[in-house]
Amino acid sequence: MKRIWTIIGVRDVPSSLKWYQSLFGQPETAPDHDYFGQVLDTDGTVLLCLHQWGAHEHPSLMSPHEASRGNGLILFFRVDDFDMTLKRARALVTRLEEGPHVNPNTRTREFSLRDPEGYYVTISALSAPQRRAPARRRPNQRLQPTKARGRIRKSPEGRPAPSRPKR
Repeated sequence: MKRIWTIIGVRDVPSSLKWYQSLFGQPETAPDHDYFGQVLDTDGTVLLCLHQWGAHEHPSLMSPHEASRGNGLILFFRVDDFDMTLKRARALVTRLEEGPHVNPNTRTREFSLRDPEGYYVTISALSAPQRRAPARRRPNQRLQPTKARGRIRKSPEGRPAPSRPKR
């Protein structure tokens, strides 16, 4: 399998890295360089790369003024802790671009916000909530009449007596 490294241009790599780590509930770490950092999953998978505007000769990362930031781009992340991510997102921004709702195509909950650079970020639950089939109630075996109950004889002392064999 091949992996894609999505790279976005940012003004301040350490600040943007801190913002994304906070959004995803990750421990805060410093970027490898002032001009480049990576948001990593717990297994080391690169989730997002942050590149300082104009730090190198990449044509699309020269300046935020030469193109509109985020035009045609949605950073779409699927998370396994949707409710906690939503709580952290609300602490990071003054308003959400889209409130929590169920996407009819993926059948998963999602919401959207803007990062400090203006990029549109959509957070989606990793999977749709599982609908449980109604539980079948099992009859309580102890309350069910049995043929044996009708055959129990009691001894003169009131204790059950051994049943007689069938003939």
